[in-house]
Amino acid sequence: MLRQSGCRSVIVDAESSRQIDKVLGGIEHRLTILLPDLEDVTEIRENLPQHNIIGAGDLARDMPFTPRIAPVDSIAYIMFTSGSTGVPKGVMVSHGNLLPLLDFFVERYDMRAEDRMSVVSPLTFDPSAFQMFLPWERGACACCPSEKALLNPGKFINDHLLTIWNCVPVTVLFMKRLGALKKGAYPTLRLSIFAGEPLLEEVVQSWADAAPRSAIENLYGPTELTINCTYYRWDPEKSPGECYRGIVPIGYPNPGMNVLVCDEHLKEVPRGEVGELLMAGPQVSLGYLNDPGKTTEAFIVPPGKRELYYRTGDLVRRPLADEPLHYIGRTDSQLKILGQRVELGEIEAVLRKESGVDGVVAVGWPLTASGASGIEAFLEREELDVKELKKKISARLPEYMVPARFHLIPRIPLNENGKYDRRALQEMLEAET
Repeated sequence: MLRQSGCRSVIVDAESSRQIDKVLGGIEHRLTILLPDLEDVTEIRENLPQHNIIGAGDLARDMPFTPRIAPVDSIAYIMFTSGSTGVPKGVMVSHGNLLPLLDFFVERYDMRAEDRMSVVSPLTFDPSAFQMFLPWERGACACCPSEKALLNPGKFINDHLLTIWNCVPVTVLFMKRLGALKKGAYPTLRLSIFAGEPLLEEVVQSWADAAPRSAIENLYGPTELTINCTYYRWDPEKSPGECYRGIVPIGYPNPGMNVLVCDEHLKEVPRGEVGELLMAGPQVSLGYLNDPGKTTEAFIVPPGKRELYYRTGDLVRRPLADEPLHYIGRTDSQLKILGQRVELGEIEAVLRKESGVDGVVAVGWPLTASGASGIEAFLEREELDVKELKKKISARLPEYMVPARFHLIPRIPLNENGKYDRRALQEMLEAET
């Protein structure tokens, strides 16, 4: 990432300074490495003579600072996402992409200087930008927990009197296992924002009991569309009827964002049908850093259109009239099994319903050139009547969609962004063979 971005300066805190040799030792171009927490940087200078090392003692006090005005179309940050080849892709997000997002949500959430908002996402996950920029716009407090504090999110909420909570939904399942979702547990919260993965109706119901004064918002958006590009406010009366397969809708496009739901030939599907979501508007990012090929593949002008649209790779149902968008799954989580198209999200919905277990993941296995020859299911449960569960699922799904095996494990592994790590599960299966 340092090489791709052309990064010239790195700021390192005291805790991370112990890793400098491993991370930066192999970088050929000269970096300015700033360590504002360390007075003595003699040893680091000796170990990294090719770089310019600046410690706290080298910093001038009361230096005048004049902010530089950045052009609106210049890059605000580069967010690296995982690439199919194993090499990270750098998504270039401009100031012009960010401004309409912040303007909309600051007003929508009535952000105030008195607010205290959680910053729990890692900096490698773009919700972290949302969690920082939003409170900064109103001079509110951005509350950053330590790694240790994140082991008990409920305590962090109450200790810091948070008013706005933002996390991935799987965090709620973690808190539920800790017994941290007791009725009225979080009275200071006025707003709870979930994003990053599909939000289950059961998660919302549990959270609503624990934070009874909080509005609940579900946000959706790939990195390429600048953090969040659709929104949905949970309504306890109306929303249960709008859920699909137990998943909360992703809602409506942000102001200025246009939606297309297309088939594989980029032709818009009829209303009520499922297709790939494409979006255009001010939040469409500048593309991938130093990769015009991938940029051209993902950022397109569909037939009959003039605007540049980003292909999300996500399947949604094209709304009827004023209905919200429903997330169905990924185009790349559609598998062919015995010649049939299979959507893993459908299998997981049935698994959750019939097992009563929130944490479930279905993966295709063994993998084949066209998809997979079968399905394997993982459930976060140490004991379960698997034979009875398979009987129930067989009554709901065609035979080729019924998992061949059910793996009961205490914890489904998560990736660095807090999402279920399907690749790690496939590696577990591979290790068994």
